[in-house]
Amino acid sequence: MKMKNVFSLALPLATTLFAAGCISVHEESEHTHMAPPDHASAWASVNHAVAVIRPTAGNECSGVVNFYQQGDTVKVVADLSGLAPNQDHGFHVHELGDISADNGTATGGHYNPEKHDHALPTTSMRHAGDLGNVHADADGKAHYEITVANISIAGLRNPILGRGVIVHAKADDGGQPTGNAGGRVGQGVIGLAKSTE
Repeated sequence: MKMKNVFSLALPLATTLFAAGCISVHEESEHTHMAPPDHASAWASVNHAVAVIRPTAGNECSGVVNFYQQGDTVKVVADLSGLAPNQDHGFHVHELGDISADNGTATGGHYNPEKHDHALPTTSMRHAGDLGNVHADADGKAHYEITVANISIAGLRNPILGRGVIVHAKADDGGQPTGNAGGRVGQGVIGLAKSTE
């Protein structure tokens, strides 16, 4: 049989077997029909984040800020020291988790993905990062708690994981564009923490 005739018979046979599923280009693995991992659901299960606050150059502010996802809200709990006594200090989530600058400026501006004007937490339409003021006592220590509905730790709405936290030298008065809160006395990065039960 001539070579041309062999190919003319083999091609239709191979086409028929392939269509019938008798042969395939590759072997199916046991994972072929598994659904891809649901990364959104995995991140949505993150319910605790933490930022360790370190002082910027020439300042003494330090402490810990915890973030707890509670349904559609986030509870923020800050414990800080080294602040100017008996004063309010602006307290914000900033857009970047970069604390490489010793003056805190590498964290960028207030986290504001929805492009609102700056405001205090009593105003719903504000920067996602606007958390108001912490109040230092006579020893320069502050404990602050606030629950907000305009951010998430790692969910779909304004996720804060990996962003920065800044404590300012002065009070945030709610003015434009960033509350006139002065220099940055403490900075930290929001990172994953052990999930709460």
